[in-house]
This record gives sequence, C-alpha cells and structure tokens, in this order.
Amino acid sequence: METMGLQSLAPSDEVVVRKSAGFHPSVWGDYFVLHSSPQTQKCDARMKERAEELRGQVKRMFNDTTDLLQTMELIDSIQLLGLDYHFQKEITEALSRIHDANIDDHGLYHTALWFRLLRQHGHYVSPNVFNKFKDDGGSFMSTLGSDVKGLLSLYNAAYLGTHGESILDEAICFTRNNLVSALADLKPPLSTQVSLDLETPLCRRVRRLLARDYISIYQEDATRHDDAILELAKLDFNLLQSLHREELENITKWWNDLAPSKNFCFARDRLVECYFWVLAVYFEPYYSPARVITTKVVALTSILDDIYDVYSTLEESQRLTQAIQRWDAKLVHQLPEYMKDYYLMLIHTFQEFEDVLACSEKYRISYLKEATKDLSEAYFEESKWSAQRYVPTVEEHLRVSLISSATPMLECASFVGMGEIATKEAFEWIASFPKIVQASAIIGRIMNDIASHESEQTREHVASTVQCYMKEYGTDVQVACKKLQGVVDDAWKDINEECLKPTTFPVALLERIINYSRMTDNTYKYMDGYTNSSTKTKEYISLLLVHPIPL
Repeated sequence: METMGLQSLAPSDEVVVRKSAGFHPSVWGDYFVLHSSPQTQKCDARMKERAEELRGQVKRMFNDTTDLLQTMELIDSIQLLGLDYHFQKEITEALSRIHDANIDDHGLYHTALWFRLLRQHGHYVSPNVFNKFKDDGGSFMSTLGSDVKGLLSLYNAAYLGTHGESILDEAICFTRNNLVSALADLKPPLSTQVSLDLETPLCRRVRRLLARDYISIYQEDATRHDDAILELAKLDFNLLQSLHREELENITKWWNDLAPSKNFCFARDRLVECYFWVLAVYFEPYYSPARVITTKVVALTSILDDIYDVYSTLEESQRLTQAIQRWDAKLVHQLPEYMKDYYLMLIHTFQEFEDVLACSEKYRISYLKEATKDLSEAYFEESKWSAQRYVPTVEEHLRVSLISSATPMLECASFVGMGEIATKEAFEWIASFPKIVQASAIIGRIMNDIASHESEQTREHVASTVQCYMKEYGTDVQVACKKLQGVVDDAWKDINEECLKPTTFPVALLERIINYSRMTDNTYKYMDGYTNSSTKTKEYISLLLVHPIPL
C-alpha cells in the first residue's frame, strides 16, 4: 500500500467538520487504582502456601491414576479449571499413554473425550473413530439422542475438525439439534454446561471465563469433583486475580500519566477493556511482562484506529501515515496539534519497551514498528475508500482490512515480552503473515464487521465486508452475513490444522494466536463488545477482575 503525495492542510481559517462516533465514556475510570486488590499480602502468602500443598496432591493423582477414563477426566477437569499450566509435564506424559490406548470398545462420551484431548494438544487422530456411532444409512444413530453427556462430548470434539472431515461437520449439526431439544429437561450442572457450550464450544472459549464458569459447574458435579482439585482451582483463580489487578493498577497509572484524554476525547476510553483482551491472550503469572507491554500496545492502537476512523481529515491522516513510516520524533511539527501528543507517545512508549528488554531481545521492537507502519498504511487506505465512498470487492477489501483489523500487529506484539521462547525466527515467521495469523485476522475482521456494520454505517465509515459482499453478489444482509460466517468457520479449521503436530513453532507461541481468536469470538459474537463495553463486557471484567471466588 502506497501513501499518496502530501497535499497542503486546510488553511487555518477554514473550519474543519469532524466526524463523531458518540462513544460512551469509560465504564471503569480509576476503579482499579482506587480499589486495590482485596487480598492482603499476608492472606496471599497463606493462599500460596496452601496452593503449593494442593499442587503436590494433584501431581500425585497423575501417578496414582492408571485407569484410562479416570486419567482423561483428570486432564479434562484440570484444563477446564484453568490449572493445566501447573501440570504441563504430567499432562504430556499422560497424553502419550492415552494416545496409544485402544478406544474401540468405549462409548460416545469417552471416545469423543479421547479425540478432543488429543486434538487439543496437536495429536492427529482420525475422525473415523466416530464411524461406529453411525447406522447402516450413514447417519448418526437416533438412539444417541438420549445420551446427553455423550452428545455434548461429541459436539465439543467436532469443533476441532479440519478441512475435509465431513463426519465432524455432520456431528456438529446432529449434536446441536439434539442438545437444543434436550435442554429444557436438563438440570444443573449439566443444563448450565450445555447452555454455555451451545453458545460457544469449549475450544473457542476465553480460558479465564471458562475457568470461572467451570469452577461452579465442577463444584455442583457430585459424580466428578475432587475436593483438593476444587480448592486449588479457587485459590489459584483468586491468586491470579490479585496479580492481574496489581498489573492493571500500574497500567492505569501509566495511562493517567500520559493524560491521553486531554486531546483524544473523540476516541474510545477503553484501557480496562484492553487489559481484559490481553488477559484472554495470556493469564499465566510468568507472562506478566508480556501482558503489560501488549496492553499498552492495544491501548495506543485503539486511539490510532479512532484518529483515522472517526476524527482526522484525509490530509491529516496522510501526514500521520507518513510520519509513522519515517518514525522520527523530529517530524512531530508536521502534524496537527492533536496528533502531536499521540505521535510522541507512540515513539516514546516503543522506546520504553526496547529499554526494558534484554540486549538479545531489543531487535523485537523493529518488528513491532514495521507491523505498526503496515497498520497505519492500511488505516489510511481505508480512509481514502471512505472519503471516495468506494466499495471494493470482498477480496480487495480483505487484502487491506486483514491488516487494519490490527490482528497481525497485535499478535506480533504479544510475542515481544515472552522471553526466550520467542526467537528471531519466530518474529520472522509472524512478520510473514503466515496462514494461522491470516485465519485469525479473518475471524477478527469478519466477526467485527457482522457485529458492527449497521451502527458504523449510521456515520461516514468505510464499507465493511458485509456491504462489499452484498454489492458484489447482489444479496441481502442476511445472506451476506451467513456466507461470511461460513468463511469464519473455515478460518477456525485453518487454525485447527496449523496446530497439529509437527508445528513450525512451539505451541506456547501458537496459543497466543488461538487465544486472540477466542477473544475476538467473545467480543463480537452478538455486538461490538469493545466499543459498547458497558454491557456483557462489563460483566466479564467484573467476574475476572472484581469479584474473587468465595472460598
């Protein structure tokens, strides 16, 4: 994408008519500065000591459990409760045994659980294991309709399918129809679990929200729950919440010191939502530096998006784009007054990142800068489309809008603070816009457009993929959204495929991309939950960052 040659700005006596999006103010303000974590250091110390004891007990469970079904349920519970980061070695060893097990004589629930656990960890296992649950006509047996637990297990397993695995596509339709029919007659905790999974299958759920939900489900499940695992899950959740609140408090102070509201009252004030987004990408304590860096990048990107999308004239956008391409603080005088603070803030913050990185890691910021330059060019290209009322083809739109989704840049940012696992080769790879990042960007772009295209078109705004599809194929909005949702489903299959072993890079890196996609699904499932964050998003943030779990 090339920027156009510079043209003169409007004369100083000419009144510039600005767009306005009418974004609601921050839901949270300084809440996380004024309300420090309720846990005291003394209480935290006791909780950590008790959690350490319980981790020892759970590790012994892996050694003491030889039964295949019990081992699978142990792994599943630990993962759903968000505890698996403590037991990676034990889970890996157990999965090796499970992989070699004979599953032929097992029922639907355990066969599907076996399939899901192995696929989740990148092991290719054939979906043909489900052929035994089909009748002579090639359909799933109608007698399975009464096995709700088995149906739910198959439903969640089937979403880990890749292209061409038609039996898994059939399984999704079959299980969904039966689960919807059965739901009214179910009782908690199974009814709760079925409702949540029908809304979003397990493999697409934000892991912290899943853990919060599943702690309640697990506690109610008398057939499955273990007191030590349950206590550990609650303690671990609250200890992590305490750490996350401390991080957010410090990030809020940093943000207030920058005084972004002074010149950016037109932009979305969503710092807490930015942190929530990043918390979905990684929650583990050892990724604290990465979370801080990435939250700051997301917050700066949000303002940049609103400068281009909501406030700046085309000429101003052009000047900002050129300044970002050259990345030189001396160019600040070329920018209009309200852009100067932002431009310097962007340059200085990236320099701060470089300063805190180890000498061997400082090169990472050059990759982040290049990704930011690409993003600004994509934003400017869309600004031109908007000014010209141009509606491109879907393919042309996606060439630009997959970059303007900010997914490639923010996923690159997520690697910056991750330590040794993020190698120079990993940055070269993510900068090349690999298939898994493309798939993640497709999910982000299209789900955002489906959720927000109507509200965006009430003001001057670039055409969305929905409008482009309607124009190109002569369809109505419902058909366009349905077709584009199919593109999203295909992108999830691409992600599943790219995570099967052998993977190009460690799963710990791929997991950031998957988690980013999960958060996109969460944010845009019904509406733009980032822009309109006073609704469901506020509830999610309260669950993760405000309310501890009663012990």
